[in-house]
Amino acid sequence: MVASMNRLSTERRARILNLLVEGLSMRAVTRLEGVGINTIARLIDAAGEAAAAYHHEHVRGIAGQRRIQCDEIWAFVYAKARNVPRAKAAPKLAGDAWTFSAIDADSKLAVSYLVGHRDGQSALALMDDLRFRLEDRPQVSTDGLKAYVEAVEGAFGGDVDFAQVIKEYGKVGDDRDPDTRYSPAVCTNIKKRRVEGNPDLRKANTSYVERSNLTMRMGNRRFTRLTNAFSKKAEKHAAMVSIFMHHYNFCRIHKTLRVTPAMEAGVTDKLHELTELVELIDARAPKPNRPKTYRKQRAAQG
Repeated sequence: MVASMNRLSTERRARILNLLVEGLSMRAVTRLEGVGINTIARLIDAAGEAAAAYHHEHVRGIAGQRRIQCDEIWAFVYAKARNVPRAKAAPKLAGDAWTFSAIDADSKLAVSYLVGHRDGQSALALMDDLRFRLEDRPQVSTDGLKAYVEAVEGAFGGDVDFAQVIKEYGKVGDDRDPDTRYSPAVCTNIKKRRVEGNPDLRKANTSYVERSNLTMRMGNRRFTRLTNAFSKKAEKHAAMVSIFMHHYNFCRIHKTLRVTPAMEAGVTDKLHELTELVELIDARAPKPNRPKTYRKQRAAQG
């Protein structure tokens, strides 16, 4: 028997969200939990909105000189960009979907994130959001994407220490060799250059944000390569990113920190549970209207 979302308990909805952020697909969750695919889709929408709103309200006012690392990770919606012109009934936002994130290297907190295109507009939106959440002058490290240069200047002006870490990669083997066809490229050289302010080039790197991208690929099924679990709608993709980031920041204990990133950064003093996110969904939901007969009776009594 398939259950609908409004009949599911708080604990069961939290369990569904927990399965989703641990790398299971929506179809796998329907089989494990006995709920309909539409129920899970509606839960993702509601949880994504609640998670994004909670992040906007609570991840701000972060004090101290932070070492921020920024990067972007690729995925796609409905079809890869080169296949969109031939895809049937492709939605408006079909194609490449880049998730930008800004990670505090010390607390591992995902301070800012967004889903967009790999262009200057998305880079500027990320930096504007990052500037909004920080209290003090940060040191920012990015990869060699040119869009970051103008984005950092536009958001921070001169109140930033900014360096770019430019990595050069070489191919492994031959694409025709099955043993190396899907092997990641090997980094052959790293260059660091000062762009703005006086960054400490010894501390300029993107290792932590790249590791968080790996966590995203492992924990969010929509980012897993060579599967059919990719996002079919951009709204669902962005919602799932917000849910994953909420779990990463507030609910998941970082192995080396032994606390969550939000606890380490001083954003919260407790370990959060996904049941609290479900309670936020219920608190944000519109109150049901009273039946017309009830309203008429109240009006007659008044």
